[in-house]
Amino acid sequence: MRFPRHLPVLVCLFFCVSLFAQEDDEDAPIETDWSGYLPNLYSRGDQTFNMHLGLVFPLFYADTEKGVLPTKMNFGGMASLSYTYFLNSHWFLGAELSGAFFSTEGENNYFIVPIGFKTGYQFIFRRFEFPLSLMVGFAPQQRLGGSYFGFFAKPAAAVFFRFNPDWSFGVNAGFWWVPQWTGVRDDPAMADRHSGTININGFFLEASIGVRYHF
Repeated sequence: MRFPRHLPVLVCLFFCVSLFAQEDDEDAPIETDWSGYLPNLYSRGDQTFNMHLGLVFPLFYADTEKGVLPTKMNFGGMASLSYTYFLNSHWFLGAELSGAFFSTEGENNYFIVPIGFKTGYQFIFRRFEFPLSLMVGFAPQQRLGGSYFGFFAKPAAAVFFRFNPDWSFGVNAGFWWVPQWTGVRDDPAMADRHSGTININGFFLEASIGVRYHF
């Protein structure tokens, strides 16, 4: 039996083509967990646990009778823990617990512990996430041996970088509205600040860094 004269050439060509095809497969890009990252990364039931540390700057007080007044307080430190539950790819609900302390010009201390529920909407651009939120609740406060428990509200905006599917890191800014509606004059807790106040509203600015765990 005689083999075709061109058979060795055909066999060599077959092995060359197979070798080049194998090299092309090895050079193909490796798929990662982030290869399919889309703006609809979140879905109903996704959750995050958030931790923040930062500073709070007293801005001013607004007295119902005397107008705008200085706070007579230095900037303070704050920390917060919060939880969010996503209703869809953008809207979320949650809760937050914060704590802050300040020193005053009279060398006293002021403590506040805001507690409340929050809701918000999150924009996403590539691996950057921009949550906008509103927290509403109550805030126990203590100063000069006096205490007050009242309403608290904080609109906030943040930007986070999604480092990997589980963790993201970012910065946050919040505007604190802290009213004290005592309804009485010469409140002992306000004695070193403004005598004769009935209702007063405090405004503060929060600047913090944060980390989010996604699950």
